[in-house]
Amino acid sequence: MKVISLLSMLILFAGASVAAAPQEFDNPEKQARYDNMLREMRCMVCQNESLAGSPAELAQDLRREVARMIREEKSDAEIRSFLVERYGDYVLYRPPLRAQTLALWVGPFVILLLALAGVAVYLWRRRPGQDEAALDPDEQARLKRLLGEGEAS
Repeated sequence: MKVISLLSMLILFAGASVAAAPQEFDNPEKQARYDNMLREMRCMVCQNESLAGSPAELAQDLRREVARMIREEKSDAEIRSFLVERYGDYVLYRPPLRAQTLALWVGPFVILLLALAGVAVYLWRRRPGQDEAALDPDEQARLKRLLGEGEAS
């Protein structure tokens, strides 16, 4: 039973390593284009990994597709356009600045400004040396009565 489990695991890992094998090109220029394209594109499964580093099946398929398009002499713009048509601007690590992608470009700065404003308000309210408002004598007497200190004297 252990032998069967071990053999099945070996077959699975061997298949995974073959599927993730990088594409090789005879031309160094095409290899550089391929490597660059994979670093510029985001894996839609892993979200924050490039196609170059993602182990997801979709990323493996897209790597093969990009390699095929490069072999067919497609331009980088044509490859980008193909991927954006299928997966939207989010597939690009640097999406173009448009109304639809404005949140991707401006969102992090808005969040940073809100966080800084929150910190500034917190620090302003907790300024050192800021005394509590002093109580007038009537308020002090009422406070002592409420706390039960006035009855003891």
